Amino acid sequence: MDMNWLLGALIVVGYLLGAVPFGIVVSKAMGLPDPRTVGSKNVGFTNVLRVSGKKAGILTLAGDMGKGWIMGFSATQLLHDEWAVLLVALAPFLGHLFSPFLGFSGGKGVATALGSVLGVAPVIGLTLLLAWLGAVALWRYSSGGALTAFGLFPLIAALVRPTVAFVLFSVIVSGLIVLKHRGNIERLWSGTESKIGTRKA
Repeated sequence: MDMNWLLGALIVVGYLLGAVPFGIVVSKAMGLPDPRTVGSKNVGFTNVLRVSGKKAGILTLAGDMGKGWIMGFSATQLLHDEWAVLLVALAPFLGHLFSPFLGFSGGKGVATALGSVLGVAPVIGLTLLLAWLGAVALWRYSSGGALTAFGLFPLIAALVRPTVAFVLFSVIVSGLIVLKHRGNIERLWSGTESKIGTRKA
């Protein structure tokens, strides 16, 4: 297959796979409330965990990370150009943020971004995952963990894999995650952000 056709196909598949809102899929399959109607009304792992419990939350996390990892890892196996690999890895992240199944809205992209990075750069992805988990364990704020991990991402990229393509990838991903967390940043600043383990009706 021509590499341009393969790249285009992978980007489309990655975007559509990333657009699948696993928070909604898991909640409906388990007979639980649609996460768009409860809690923070976000379709991601944190809201599902808070309003529907650990099992639903973990399944949502696995689905959202998995779709990023599948595309990132597949790209590294099928493509040889770094720019092409990173475009494919970016596709599910963008699909999750701007899902055509949800009117081009979506989640905040943290789990999917972690999966994508794990797929293309496992050591860096694991470092981000540990930074996220460590910050959450310390402060119990999922948003704080996400902002910590992806605030560090461009710095880690510049130190560990200082190519123009990968550093640009890290800046785009981190920038979009920060933008998606603007409300969380305001609540963290004001001390009103909900902590992990706090359930909402």
